[in-house]
Amino acid sequence: MDERILVATRRALHAVAESVIAGPQYRADGTIRLKVTPGGFGGTLSALRVEHTDLVWRGGRAPLAGTCRQLAEAAGVQVGPPEGLYADGSGVGPDEPFAPDPIAVEHLADWFARGDAALRTLGDPVLWPEHFDLGVTADRVNYGVSPGDAAHPAPYAYVGPWEPRRGEFWNAPFGALRPASALPDADALAAFLAEGRAAAERDPAATG
Repeated sequence: MDERILVATRRALHAVAESVIAGPQYRADGTIRLKVTPGGFGGTLSALRVEHTDLVWRGGRAPLAGTCRQLAEAAGVQVGPPEGLYADGSGVGPDEPFAPDPIAVEHLADWFARGDAALRTLGDPVLWPEHFDLGVTADRVNYGVSPGDAAHPAPYAYVGPWEPRRGEFWNAPFGALRPASALPDADALAAFLAEGRAAAERDPAATG
């Protein structure tokens, strides 16, 4: 898939997650936690969700196109990210237009679904709106899947111990990373996470 199309679609989905779902949910219910849902993602307490190429709410839906402000107005919520909780985010303003590519949307939805299934071997995954990654923390180690970011534009899985480790498994500054292209299904992804858990228990701290 063309990287530019994938990145543009990821930014659009991140913006909707942050400014149309997580922000309004936080203002109403005090939590920014999102979750993977069939065909996309949604709030843990809010009824708003992305289902394939639509934003869905109780009694209505709208295509994922236009701007976050327009989508929020259609859904009857106040646009904007959670205030005062984090400095990063999607970088997409409320009036920046977007038009996610349908094939890229399905590609990312499949990656999140694969990640959700694999991460449930470790706990209950949370989709965080700050970096738009799905993760679980267990025994001071972060496990997760990302749809991509500035440093790694393509989707990837990661294992990030709170205390860095030394050893062959660890191939990134924060821990270990595997591209989604090397993890074709939930079983392969779960195996990578299990390998990371074993390595985190086995390998010495990088500063030790």
